[in-house]
Amino acid sequence: MNNNLVIQTDFGKSDGAVNAMYGVAVSVDPSIRIYDLTHDIPPYNVWDASYRLFQSISYWPEGTVFISVVDPGVGTKRLSVVAKTKEGHYIVTPNNGTLTHIHHSIGIKEVRVIDEKINRLPRSGESYTFHGRDVYAFTGARLASGVISFEEVGPEVDTAKIIALPLTKAETNEGRITGNIDILDVRFGNLWTNIDRELFHEADFNYGDVLEVSIENNTQKKYKNSIVFGRSFADTRLGEPLLFVNSLDKLGVAINQGSFAKAYQIETGSDWKITIQKVIK
Repeated sequence: MNNNLVIQTDFGKSDGAVNAMYGVAVSVDPSIRIYDLTHDIPPYNVWDASYRLFQSISYWPEGTVFISVVDPGVGTKRLSVVAKTKEGHYIVTPNNGTLTHIHHSIGIKEVRVIDEKINRLPRSGESYTFHGRDVYAFTGARLASGVISFEEVGPEVDTAKIIALPLTKAETNEGRITGNIDILDVRFGNLWTNIDRELFHEADFNYGDVLEVSIENNTQKKYKNSIVFGRSFADTRLGEPLLFVNSLDKLGVAINQGSFAKAYQIETGSDWKITIQKVIK
């Protein structure tokens, strides 16, 4: 372990919940290094929590411990676990789908159920509604600081027990690429798809091409228009749409200095499909 603890929640920072988690971690080890991934996950949105972990985790050193608390099932029989990834990171989280993107794209090597008889804040009493503080912050800090080993988290369970949300694989067929809208670049309203840049090469799409883009939610068409595939926003005028390669080497859809998501009421998840093909002349 390297004493790094990275935390994400859907709590926001308008009250003391996140601060209480910090306090628990520092009480375990005053030298622990605490970092925020984000606390602005939309309430109860496990899909977004799963993606944000995937977006960030590979850029952290091996041995870093992540805590993810987006937990609409808190207090139920859902398992509290620590997962060890194939890259050597640890994720402390409810087993409710939060591990979906990591399990699919990076891989989970081992999972252990948190033994709350040992790894629960001693003074937490009978509360069962704040596992982020009482179980996850306490266990995560103990693991990150070396107070406990991974084996001391609790009993091992089969990785097949990891709960996964439905994922759609991007595909190309006869010059047409289909995928889904995985997440939003929230502040700017850009759409991030699950379409790898390599699929554009397979479809023989090149920078400067004008491509037809269709977006639908289930059977409802939300958008259809021609968009330029560019290297950067400088390749379009203000207010014009653009296809681009984002920071994860996947295809994004944007409006130059505007919000594509707001303009066309686009959301994210496996129900949001995108199709890209060359303009038929």
